[in-house]
Amino acid sequence: MIRKEAVLAQKKIAPISRQAAAEGIVLLKNENAVLPFTAEDNIALFGRCQINTYRSGTGSGGAVNVPYAVSVLEGLSANTNITLNQALADTYREWVRENPMDDGGGGWAAEPWFQQEMPLTDSVVKAAAQQSNKAVVIIGRTAGEDQDNAEEQGSYLLTDAEMDMITRVNGAFEKVVIVLNTTNIIDMSWLDTVENHQSIQAVMYNWAAGMEGGHALADVLCGEESPSGRLVDSIAYELSDYPSAANFGRTDFNLYVEDIYLGYKYFETFNKKAVQYEFGFGLSYTNFTQTLVAFTKQGEGKDALLHFEIEVKNTGEQYTGKEVVQLYVEAPQGELGQPARSLVGFTKTDKLAPQASQVVRISVKVADLASYDDSGSTGNKSCYVLEAGDYSFYLGESVRKAVKVTSFNQPDLLVTERLVEAMAPIASFERIKPQLTETGELKLGYEVVPGRTIDLEKRIQDNLPKTLEMTGDQGIKLIDVADGKANMEQFIAQLSEQDLVAIVRGEGMCSAKVTAGVAAAFGGVTNSLFEFGIPVVAASDGPSGIRMDSGHQASQVPVGTLLGCTWNCELNQALYQLVGEEMQANEVDTLLGPGMNIHRHPLNGRNFEYFSEDPFLTGMMAAAQTLGLKQAGVTGTIKHFIANDQEKARTEVDSVISERAIRQLHIKPFEIAVKQGEASSIMTAYNPVNGHWTASNYDLNTTILRKEWGYTGIVMTDWWAKMNHPSRAGEAGCTFTSYMVRSQNDLYMVVGVDGAEPNAMEDDSITALESGTLSLGELQRSAMNICRFILNTPAMKRPLKAYEPINTFTANQESSETFSLISEPLNLMAEEFCSAILKVESAGTYRVEAYVSYARDALAQSSCSLSLNDVYSMSIPVNGTEGEVVKVDGLPVILASGYYTVDVNFVKPGLILHELRFIAE
Repeated sequence: MIRKEAVLAQKKIAPISRQAAAEGIVLLKNENAVLPFTAEDNIALFGRCQINTYRSGTGSGGAVNVPYAVSVLEGLSANTNITLNQALADTYREWVRENPMDDGGGGWAAEPWFQQEMPLTDSVVKAAAQQSNKAVVIIGRTAGEDQDNAEEQGSYLLTDAEMDMITRVNGAFEKVVIVLNTTNIIDMSWLDTVENHQSIQAVMYNWAAGMEGGHALADVLCGEESPSGRLVDSIAYELSDYPSAANFGRTDFNLYVEDIYLGYKYFETFNKKAVQYEFGFGLSYTNFTQTLVAFTKQGEGKDALLHFEIEVKNTGEQYTGKEVVQLYVEAPQGELGQPARSLVGFTKTDKLAPQASQVVRISVKVADLASYDDSGSTGNKSCYVLEAGDYSFYLGESVRKAVKVTSFNQPDLLVTERLVEAMAPIASFERIKPQLTETGELKLGYEVVPGRTIDLEKRIQDNLPKTLEMTGDQGIKLIDVADGKANMEQFIAQLSEQDLVAIVRGEGMCSAKVTAGVAAAFGGVTNSLFEFGIPVVAASDGPSGIRMDSGHQASQVPVGTLLGCTWNCELNQALYQLVGEEMQANEVDTLLGPGMNIHRHPLNGRNFEYFSEDPFLTGMMAAAQTLGLKQAGVTGTIKHFIANDQEKARTEVDSVISERAIRQLHIKPFEIAVKQGEASSIMTAYNPVNGHWTASNYDLNTTILRKEWGYTGIVMTDWWAKMNHPSRAGEAGCTFTSYMVRSQNDLYMVVGVDGAEPNAMEDDSITALESGTLSLGELQRSAMNICRFILNTPAMKRPLKAYEPINTFTANQESSETFSLISEPLNLMAEEFCSAILKVESAGTYRVEAYVSYARDALAQSSCSLSLNDVYSMSIPVNGTEGEVVKVDGLPVILASGYYTVDVNFVKPGLILHELRFIAE
C-alpha cells in the first residue's frame, strides 16, 4: 500500500530534482552558439539512450523503484520551443522495441555498462539531415557496485558502433551536439581525432540525472536554463596520466603513492599539459566577470577568518544564468611541500539577468589552510601547521582560469592543532613530494612515507571505558531518558549480556520489523530490547533515493557526481530535506548516504555515488545533504569510511596510505560532514586501510572520530563486512564482532531477519566477553551510542508497536481457475512475475518457505515479494548463492479457508524462485 504522504512527498521532490539535474549539467564546448536551440531549429536525435536514458548507476546506490522516469526523447518532446525530427525518433522507437535494453539477466551488477547502438546507414543519416539542421548524439554509460569500469570499449572507451554513429552524423551535419548520459567521466580524447570532428560544435555531460533527467536536459538544450554545472574531476587525455593509475586495480594492496597530489592538485603542480578539461571548468550561455572588491582579516592566529567579497556580473546581453565562484590557495612549499592550487572556498550566485550583478562572500578559516605534519619535518610531528610564507589566493571560474587576487603573509610557523599519530602505515613505500628546480619551478619528486611508531594495543588498553554495574530491570524505559527522568547510563545498566550482544546486531535485508523492503532494522530487534522501550529503527539504501525491495515506489534524484557538479550547497540541502520528508512518509529513519569517497581514479565503478576528486568540495556537498535530512527529522549515514576507492576485490584490497593523505584527503570530507553537517551516523568501508579493516579500525573509529572530532553518533559496518584484530591486524572475518565493538564501530550489518537474538552469524561477542578479550563496558559503550542515536530518530515519535510476525489474510470463497492445495509445494521455477491459486481447506497459521537460487557471489543481493489476494505479504531476500538452491524462511501468515491468489513480483531480478511451500503450524 502506498501512503498518501509518500505520493505527496514525491510530487514536492520532482521540481527541485529537475532543477538540480539542470544545474549539474556541465557544458564543455559550445562553438558558434550552437546551443541553446531555437524555434527555427529542427533537431535530429541519435543514440538509443534518447529512449533508454540512464537515470542512475547499478547496485545499492541506484536500485530505486521509481513511479516514472523521463527519457531524453520524452523531455524534448514535451518542450514546445523546439521541433524534433519525428521520423528519426520513430525509427529509434521501433528499433528499441525490437531490440530491448539488455539488463544482463537482471542480476546484481550484471547489467552491461553500455547498450548496443542501432546500426546507422548513410541513407538514414542523410534523410535526417535533409529534414534537420542540428543533430544530438547521445552516448550512454552506467556503472555500479561490485565491478569497476575498464579501459575497453563499452566502458571507459567508446565502442566501434558509437564511433561509427558519430562519424556518420559528423559527415552529414555541420552542427552536432554530443550529450554524455553517463555515470562517470569517460574517455574524451576522440573529440580531437574523430573524422569531421569540426562538426562537433557542443559537448556536455548530462550524467545520470534521476527521474526528471529528460526534462532537465530539455530545459538546458532549449535555453530555459543556462548551464551552470562545473566539473568536479580533472579530465585527462590518457588514463595513464592520472597519478593513481599505476596503483589502482590490484587485488592485494594499492599504494597511494600520489599522497595528497590527487586530481587537479597533481596536474596543476606537475603535468598541466595532460589535462583536456580542468577541474572546475564549465561553460554558460552567457559571460560573467568576477572581481574581488574587498578582502579583510578578522582575528589573529589560528582563529583568524579571511573574508573575500566578490562582485559577479553577468556581462552578456541575452541569457540569465548562475555563476560558480571558485577560490584557490597557493601555499608556500616549506618543509612539507604543497600543491600548486587547493580549493578553499566556493559559492554559487543567484540567477543573474544580463548586466545584473551580485556581491557574494567567501570566508576561509586560517586554520583550514594548515597541513598535517606526519614526519616531524617542521618540528611539530602529528600537528596541523601553517608554514611561514606567502599564501596567495586565486579567484575564477576554474582551477586553470583562476587569477591571483590577493595574499597574506604568515611570518612564522603556526601550529593550529596538536593531535596524536593515528592510522600511520605499517608498510614502507614512497610518496610524491615536489622538488624545486634551479629555476624555481616544481618537479616530481619522492620521499619515504613515515611509518607507525605508536603502541596501538597500549593505546586501546589505556582508554578502555568503565563498566557499568548491571542492575537488572529497574523499570526505566528509553522514553524516560528522553524525558530527563533517567540518564543513559542508568538505562543501559539494566541490559543483560544477551541484550548487549543483540543490540549491536542489525537485521535485514527486508526485515518485516520495519518498512517493507528496506536494507536493515536495528535497535529494539529482540523482545527483551523492545520491552525496554527501544523502538526498531529502519535504514534504507541510498543515496539517490529510498530503495525498497518490496516493490514500493520512491523518488530517484540525480547521482552524487551530478549533484557535486552543481557546486550549490543550498540546493543540495533543499533537495535532501525533501528526500527526508519522503523518508518520514515511508517511516525510514536513516538513509544510507550520502556516499562521499574521493574520486581517486576514473575507473572506480561507484564514483557516480560520490561527489568529487576534491575533499573540500566533497565535504561541503555531503554536509549540505546531511543538514537537509536533519531538517526533515531524519538522518543520513555518511559512507564509506574510508578509502573505498575501487570495487575490484573491495573486501580484501588494502589501501596503503600516509597519515597526511588520510587526514588531508580521505577523512577530511567526513570531518566536514560531522562538524558542519552534524552527521550522526557513519558507515565504515569494506576494505582495510594500512592492514586494519575499517570496521575494526580503532584509530579511525575512536582516536580520530570520537576523541579528536567529538563525534557522539553511531558507526555501522557495511553489509556483511569483515573485521580483524584492532591492534595486531592479521586475518579478517565476518564473525569478529568483538574486534568491531572494541574499535567502537557499534553495529554489525546485517545478521539476517530475526537473526540478532539467536546469533545467526555465530559471531564471537559472547565468547570474547567470557574470555575477557572484550569488556562488558565496551559493549555498554556501543549500546549507549546506539540508544543515544535512536533518541533523535522519528522512531521515538512513532507509537511503540510490538512486532507482529503473523499477518491475517482474507480468502476468496470460490475460484474458476486451476488451483493447488496449500499442502502441496508450488513448483514455480520463476524468474519473473508469476501467479498461482492456492486452496486452503483448513484455516490456520502457515509458515512460508521459499527455495531459491542466485548465480552471484555472497555480497550480491536480490529479492522478490509475495502478495496474497492483492495484499502485500512479505519480501523474500537472498544473497548470491553461486547458483545453489537454498531455503529462505518467510513469515508466518494466518489464512482462513478458501482460495488465495499468490502473486510473486521480482523486484530485484536475478534470483530463481524454484518452489514455495506453506507449512502448517
